[in-house]
Amino acid sequence: MNILLLGSGGREHALAWKMVQSPKCSTLFVAPGNAGTARIARNVNINPNDFEAVKQLVLTENIQIVVVGPEDPLVNGVYDFFKNDAQLSQIPVIGPSKLGAQLEGSKEFAKQFLIKHNIPTAQYGSFTKETVEEGCAFLETMKSPYVLKADGLAAGKGVLIISDLEEAKTELRSMLVHAKFGQASSKVVIEEFLDGIELSCFVLTDGKSYKILPTAKDYKRIGEGDTGLNTGGMGAVSPVPFADAVFMEKIESRIVIPTIQGLKKDQIEYKGFVFIGLIKVGNDPYVIEYNVRMGDPETEVVIPRIKTDLVSIFEAVGSQNLENISLEIDERAATTIMVVSGGYPEDYEKGKEISGLENIEGSLVFHAGTTLFNGKVVTNGGRVIAVTSYGNDYQEAIKKSYQNINKLCFDKMYFRKDIGFDLG
Repeated sequence: MNILLLGSGGREHALAWKMVQSPKCSTLFVAPGNAGTARIARNVNINPNDFEAVKQLVLTENIQIVVVGPEDPLVNGVYDFFKNDAQLSQIPVIGPSKLGAQLEGSKEFAKQFLIKHNIPTAQYGSFTKETVEEGCAFLETMKSPYVLKADGLAAGKGVLIISDLEEAKTELRSMLVHAKFGQASSKVVIEEFLDGIELSCFVLTDGKSYKILPTAKDYKRIGEGDTGLNTGGMGAVSPVPFADAVFMEKIESRIVIPTIQGLKKDQIEYKGFVFIGLIKVGNDPYVIEYNVRMGDPETEVVIPRIKTDLVSIFEAVGSQNLENISLEIDERAATTIMVVSGGYPEDYEKGKEISGLENIEGSLVFHAGTTLFNGKVVTNGGRVIAVTSYGNDYQEAIKKSYQNINKLCFDKMYFRKDIGFDLG
């Protein structure tokens, strides 16, 4: 069958890499894709949020299933667009409905869902420009540090954790009154700070049943020792060493099952990935956030560990037969290290030629922010390349990724040298 994958990052390259291995995949189209997907699939220069252009491509190329990589098209309603279009309604879209996507599109919607369905999470309050002073008063009732979250999508950067009360009030005003994160911070959720270690649980659901995918832990800060600014992710490890069988049972019974049942009870159409951002406080899991797609760079370690045919899995999601799929997972650990442009996550330059890709051995290379220019692979984003390796444990896998990264070169290239530092 012909398949369309929407997106252009490392997540999409990893999904594409796995899907083209399927005997069921005739041609894979990626819109818009990157230099990595160009080698294994057909890139199409279409914006994933231009639904009319997506429709024309689907009809012209006889596409039979659409897989949505990033959150924006989901929050904008691509699932509903297909469902409500007579020519497209029979084509499965892997991703939730517009209402389901609010679990990521609105922090307040997510918190209300969590509390309604008795899913463990931090206590919170929600404020707007009009109630900014009430928000400041609410901060005074809480213990430091203070967590401020822009309600809308802010590309992973709309969360501030601040130790000083007065600084927290200043930042709250900056977000609400001065639109620090644009429209995304027209509403701000103030949350209780949970102290623990984070991990991600990935679930795939067809709206009736679910499968829990391998766990992963990513590293968001630009600097070593988890310091500096938040990024889209500097590396990831799977499985998470501290997520043993007892802890996973708590995640499933207290969080995954109530989430899937909650979607059903609230009559929210949801056929796709549920990314549950968790924190382990003591020996108990709490939900920090939901995302409605796979994470990046977690996809680059989770997908390589799935042995089952991914196209068959997506077909089962579309036809609501997921319970009949048996998920086979590679026992090996996988790690990925992200190589980024100098200056990221702030200003950085594009168009730097990348050399050494052909020298990488024994690791997978997933392109994130790359493009082809005059036949050469050049940088085209902040996060550029993810180097993923397998190992008997995460230490062995990380070592292999670093050995291969040392073969890569581009101007002002940067990567963290301490991924996995907190797991030993």
